[in-house]
Amino acid sequence: MTLPSIVYGLFLLSVIGLYWSVSVRSLRIWLLVIASLVFYTSLQVNYLPLVAVLVGFNYWFGRVLTTPLNWRIPNEQWQVAEAGWHRRRQAWLWVGIGVNVLTLLAFKYVDTWLTWVWPPATGPDAPLTDWRAIAFPLGLSFFTFECIAYLVDVYRGAPATRNLAEFAAYKLFFPKLISGPITRFHSFTNQLKSQPNLDWNWVVEGLWLIAVGSVKKLLIADHIAILVNLSFDNLERAGSGDIWLATFAYGIQLYLDFSGYVDIARGSALLLGINLPQNFNFPYLTTSIAEFWRRWHITLGDWLRNYLYFPLGGSRRGLARTCTNLLIVMLIAGVWHGDTWGFLIWGGIHGVALAVHRVNHAIANRWTGLDKLWQTPFGIVLSWGLTQALVFGSWLFFRLPEPRQFTLALQRVWGTASDAQFMQQVYGEAIGLSPSQLWGLLILVMGIMGLTYGVQHSLKLQLNWPLKLLLVPLCLFAAWILAPTETLPYIYFEF
Repeated sequence: MTLPSIVYGLFLLSVIGLYWSVSVRSLRIWLLVIASLVFYTSLQVNYLPLVAVLVGFNYWFGRVLTTPLNWRIPNEQWQVAEAGWHRRRQAWLWVGIGVNVLTLLAFKYVDTWLTWVWPPATGPDAPLTDWRAIAFPLGLSFFTFECIAYLVDVYRGAPATRNLAEFAAYKLFFPKLISGPITRFHSFTNQLKSQPNLDWNWVVEGLWLIAVGSVKKLLIADHIAILVNLSFDNLERAGSGDIWLATFAYGIQLYLDFSGYVDIARGSALLLGINLPQNFNFPYLTTSIAEFWRRWHITLGDWLRNYLYFPLGGSRRGLARTCTNLLIVMLIAGVWHGDTWGFLIWGGIHGVALAVHRVNHAIANRWTGLDKLWQTPFGIVLSWGLTQALVFGSWLFFRLPEPRQFTLALQRVWGTASDAQFMQQVYGEAIGLSPSQLWGLLILVMGIMGLTYGVQHSLKLQLNWPLKLLLVPLCLFAAWILAPTETLPYIYFEF
């Protein structure tokens, strides 16, 4: 059951009908739990027990963190008892975080660890499949991040839930279960109301988001993926222009693929009266790397800021420490995506860029001439160009994380001509468009993003609901008819 598909559409309609037919909050919560379990079972039933156990563990840890101090203790012993109580809560917090992190690391890097202990067999008698290849549980990364956020929030004073079903509904909520957006417990559960109050505006917006997400994923991202996969799977024959084109195309594919998923997830949730947080806000129109991270994968950026950057000291301990903290956070973000060097380099590039941006900001505060330069039309265009060149250039390491892959790509990125057979098979037979035509189409996609942003944010114009309702079936039909024969899995399902 994938998003979007006819099966998912029928499933969603069934859940919506049942959800709004009951008015008791507890029944609605249990319905969401059961529906989410059915959804996960359709994708990866073998890891359902693991997910259920993690839900139980984190619910229990939350309860332990809110165990009250015995108020009957004599006054002369109160300070000692309170200090011990804080130490126990901190210890339980670290145990809870450790369970989540170790579970994530165990599955994410099990192949690497087992390779150190038990190298793979080679030779003619080697098995065709490696017994160590353990499938990564879908949604575990985002699941783990939400659990850590919940435990830290409870430790900081937020109330822990005493309703296991409520916590399970939050953790397993099927629209966001696999790839987010990362959602906080209290903002989610506060929307689980008892009385039916379906807002017509939310219905229209939910359908519109599902339609837009389907177009992004099926109509655009999956078609771009054909070019990206053919180019990067045949690096030995690709020329410099092909690698630049594929890297630029991958940046657009990744954005449309991931934001398309989030649109469908948010739209599905709106039809159930739940507003999930926004995860993208036109990140390729930003003029600084800091602004890019405020508008790209917004919930992950908030998580990194609140649960890593601030605990490390944030920007409170001087410029050098601030830059170090930024680099550490982005290196951790790179390692989170995978255990190969490409992801670490990608994180390091963004970490260094954020540090340079912070140094530039500090200099501009003292030298007004530099600050005025960045605010001129020339400075805005220059900063946008530098930011996006860095972002799109770093996607090469994200798409080709193995050292052998990105090394070969870097060797061929300048002054290398395309293989004639590559040109014929990729552009002539598989795609049917020349490289210049593909550049034009990709730039057109970027232009549509810019136009949409200008209309929505500068002119403050939005499509009205009758027009959205008219376009919804047209978008869904176009996405269904014009989608590639094989629907590709979402890129972020790998993480």
